[in-house]
Formats: sequence, C-alpha cells, structure tokens
Amino acid sequence: MATIESVNISQQKGVRKHEAERIELRVGEGIVGDAHAGNWHRQISLLAQESVDTMRTYGLTNLGPGIFAENINTRGIELKTLPVGTCLKAGECLLVVTQIGKECHNDGCAIQKATGRCVMPTEGIFAVVVKAGFIQKGDEIAVVDPATLCIS
Repeated sequence: MATIESVNISQQKGVRKHEAERIELRVGEGIVGDAHAGNWHRQISLLAQESVDTMRTYGLTNLGPGIFAENINTRGIELKTLPVGTCLKAGECLLVVTQIGKECHNDGCAIQKATGRCVMPTEGIFAVVVKAGFIQKGDEIAVVDPATLCIS
C-alpha cells in the first residue's frame, strides 16, 4: 500500500513549503491556502519520498517535507512513471495527473540553490483536483480507474 508521507503548503511561490497537519482540496482550485491554488493545470505538486531519499545519498541532510516546494510527499508509488491522465485517489480526494516534471528557472530555482540540485524537473508530478476533500499524512494513495472515478 502506498501512503502519503506529508502534506505541505506555502503562501508564496518558489519557496520551501511547510508541513501541515492536513490540507483541504477543492475542485478547480487545488489546495486551500497554497500559493499554487487556482484554475490551472498545476494545482498540486507531488514528489515521491524515494526521490528525496536519493538526494540524501548526495550528502544533503536537511531535506524535510516540502524542501522541493512539493505539496505532497508519497511512499510506495513510483510517481515519475505515471503518464498524464492517470487518476489518483489520495485519501478521500481524486486527482488527475496533468504534467510530469517542469522546467527550472534559468538561473536555478531557490530550491536548487539551497540544495544544489532540484528533483522536481525530472521526478515531480503535477495534478488537478477532480474530487474535493481533506488529506493528511498516513492516508493511502493509489492509481484508480479513470473511467469510473475521474474526469479527464
């Protein structure tokens, strides 16, 4: 079973997010109170904890939740291999993957400057909310059949 390891928010774009006890997701908006909320294709960012663990092998030690500006850290699901259009059930919410990776800023994002490397461009994924609700650390996350549960 794959799980949510942390949920993270920030009121400012391009900075480390801080861990929250739980987050509220709204359809067409994303995470309530997060700087990336809005009616666009990157409402929520997800990063596998395994990707963060890999960064630790490079000698980076201060890599807590949200260090790469990700909203959700997971364990046990290989996020970077999921194609666009994949439907995920996260706790009571449903998400649809809209983008794999992203371009970093020309001179490197604040995260890359702080850590020496950013994994979001190659291993992070982005999604939109198609069923609202709350999620928190420990909730299950799984790929589900989009034909029955999600709207693409």
